[in-house]
Amino acid sequence: MKILVLGGTWFLGKSIVAEALRRGWDVTTFNRGRSGHDVSEVHTVHGDRTKVADLNRLAAQGPWDAVIDTSSSEFPPRDVRLAAQALRDAAPRWVHVSTVSVYAGWPHHTLTEESEVLECPSDADESFGYTGADGSPTKYGFQKAGGERAVAEAFGDGVVFLRPGVILGPGEYVGRLPWWLNRASRGGSVLAPAPADQIIQPVDVRDVAAFALDQAAASTGGAYNLAHPEGMRFGDFLLACLAVTESNDHLVWVEPEVLIEHEVRQWTELPLWRTHAGVWSVDSSKAMAAGLRCRPLTETITDTWAWLRADGRPVDHPRWAEHGIAPEKEAKILAALASTS
Repeated sequence: MKILVLGGTWFLGKSIVAEALRRGWDVTTFNRGRSGHDVSEVHTVHGDRTKVADLNRLAAQGPWDAVIDTSSSEFPPRDVRLAAQALRDAAPRWVHVSTVSVYAGWPHHTLTEESEVLECPSDADESFGYTGADGSPTKYGFQKAGGERAVAEAFGDGVVFLRPGVILGPGEYVGRLPWWLNRASRGGSVLAPAPADQIIQPVDVRDVAAFALDQAAASTGGAYNLAHPEGMRFGDFLLACLAVTESNDHLVWVEPEVLIEHEVRQWTELPLWRTHAGVWSVDSSKAMAAGLRCRPLTETITDTWAWLRADGRPVDHPRWAEHGIAPEKEAKILAALASTS
């Protein structure tokens, strides 16, 4: 297989490149050369996907059997369309990393691939869309839906949409799992969002990478939700973080209404916590039938901690700073709870 990876230097893109090389595939990467590091074993092309001249120069170096786009989240639909149109004669297949946020019902309802997708034109700029009062739908979701439409218009039945919820693992740049691990390693009483038996469905970045490559080599198109089929109880997730960091922390489970009363921001201040009914109700049975395999999340936790301890440094990204409750705010909430108990 000969593939082109748009991105390819960090987190999912880097994992895709590593797995493709392990399979003996011929890999070209295209990026601006501003974040992460190019892998020496691949053919690297530097350029800007928003510039026609750079895209035409890239296309001239094809053809490829498939394009895998891991970098579209950084660009509005019109720029995704620009790349898709420039490369449609250079490859018959496009694997597009999207998100469950494209669904109109996320995070309120159980999702399948048949669920309604948000409406966004393929030529929309970065101003299109809005974020609802309760955090859904999101402008990000509208933008990603428009990106999907842009690719579909260019590649038709040759496009595959991968719609993950939360991706964790070594190299994570968002900072969800790294924050919980670093918090566990600090010790003391840890604010934990009840209920402890809430099932969460993150997927490991390496499992997403393997499935993306499988789909690049497949012959059919379509959309796939990517979520851990068994998931893991939030309580077990946090206990695993404590165990791997050899922490003596004590988890203080707090009901959602109390956290909301103390203005704890869902999804970011306590990463992975959100009260919406459908946030962890994503049906991934179609992807499982097509070959998605998800390792135990305890392995993801262990390997991410090993990466952090080995001075793992993600690329600089503004989303990292969004995650985690400030120590003084956590302490204030814990003190208030202790005074009323």
